[in-house]
Amino acid sequence: MAGTLRLVLGDQLTRGLTALDGAVPGADEVVLMAEVAEEATHVPSSRVRIALFLSAMRHFAGDLAAEGLAVDYVALDDPANTGSLAGELARAIARHAPRRVVMTEAGDWRVEQALIRAAAGVDLDIRPDTRFLCSRNDFRDWAGGRRQLRMEHFYRMMRRRTGLLMAEDGDSPAGDRWNFDAENRKPFDATAAGGRPPAPAGFPPDDVTRAVIGLVDARFGAHVGDTAGFDWPVTRADALMALEDFITRRLARFGDYQDAMAAGEEVLFHARISPALNLGLLEPLEVCRRAETAWAEGRAPLAAVEGFIRQILGWREYVRGIYWLEMPGYAATNALDAHRPLPWMYWSGETDMACMAAALSQTLRTGYAHHIQRLMVTGNFALLTGARPGEVAAWYLAVYADAVDWVELPNVQGMALHADGGRMASKPYAAGAGYISRMSDHCSGCRYDPKRPTGDGACPFNALYWDFLIRNRRRLGGNPRLALAYRSLDRMAPARVAALGRQAADFLAHLDRHGSDRGFGRPTGAPTDTTGDLFA
Repeated sequence: MAGTLRLVLGDQLTRGLTALDGAVPGADEVVLMAEVAEEATHVPSSRVRIALFLSAMRHFAGDLAAEGLAVDYVALDDPANTGSLAGELARAIARHAPRRVVMTEAGDWRVEQALIRAAAGVDLDIRPDTRFLCSRNDFRDWAGGRRQLRMEHFYRMMRRRTGLLMAEDGDSPAGDRWNFDAENRKPFDATAAGGRPPAPAGFPPDDVTRAVIGLVDARFGAHVGDTAGFDWPVTRADALMALEDFITRRLARFGDYQDAMAAGEEVLFHARISPALNLGLLEPLEVCRRAETAWAEGRAPLAAVEGFIRQILGWREYVRGIYWLEMPGYAATNALDAHRPLPWMYWSGETDMACMAAALSQTLRTGYAHHIQRLMVTGNFALLTGARPGEVAAWYLAVYADAVDWVELPNVQGMALHADGGRMASKPYAAGAGYISRMSDHCSGCRYDPKRPTGDGACPFNALYWDFLIRNRRRLGGNPRLALAYRSLDRMAPARVAALGRQAADFLAHLDRHGSDRGFGRPTGAPTDTTGDLFA
């Protein structure tokens, strides 16, 4: 028997976790951790993601045991493993007969509800997740009575609350500006950047990670992901090294190129620490403070540091707040009535669109892509083609190493697909080929022409963009942020509008038949036609 059973989930690998408050060696208590197949198969998770979670969990459990805590660790290949977290909690309750179960709020609504049901009949103490800087209740209080939940307003409140990048008066932003986003939109230029970006620090697998990879490859061999190149940090010490590597070698250039994409540059100047943050190996405030110190010491410009901190203090906290405010109904939102199947190329990576090929291939192989690839390439394509939100959300949750439901679902429903009808974003993030051409070098090597909206060799993004506006006019025509685009559409000749519609319809029909764009609209040397591409 145990007085207390402390439950630690796979994304809660933090010694300061509230579920572990008061845990000391020799106490009448047990820490429960469990590897379960359900968390790898309720969406077909990448082998990279599975290996990352399991290795980090095993290392963390080892640290707790080395501290002298009693750890009941259920391995994936344990013959008695029930395959679900709820099943393992119920089994542990039967095994240890605790007087109470202590857990920290889960990061997944589905998981939290299942655990609550599994602990019925036992005193269950669910504690707030203080690793986040805005609690669920605080966000609910902030959102109360607001017609629009804009991240910028939330971000400013969080800056004042934490004091990050604030002037001495505590109310004004450092540099007299809250947001340097307009300065952080440069396409990558190796000459201006002083050469190629330094490769991020890698962490070769140790014995624990190698054993996990062998288990994952054997059991989930049909899942996407290449574990041969696995180099993610799986311990707190490694995560701190990854953070320091970013702060010292890439942060200064992060701001300039945070929205850029370049062939052969999968990371550019990004931090690549989101998996460590989402696992709990790093905490958001310490990351933000470290970046702020780099600015204070003159080692990184304010624009770069502000842009980085905004992603964590602003965006990361904001999407978690949206998730817990809107669940469970948020997962079913489909404001644009999108019902097309997600194209198979999202799982195969087979496409002739250079930007999509780059984003999909690295995602499927490594479990990583930065935010512009996720939003403005793969997300934008899913939006323009009218893919089903549920399938898109399942894909994002499955393929990325840093994926947890609280962060992926709002980014898909609210940002990528506008499926929530504008709860998060004031307009859909729809764009044609012009945006991708400006922010990347992918178009120069692509068989599609970004300046051509129709005809053989026309980039699919162009006709799809205008077709998206046309078919959603009833829902979006009154959006002031789309007024300019709709005025441009209204100035087009009827023949041009009809041609764009045919081009989009032909492409979507091909996509439905083949699951990819391969073989569509082979170039024939027709003259370039840029009419109607004003907002692409």
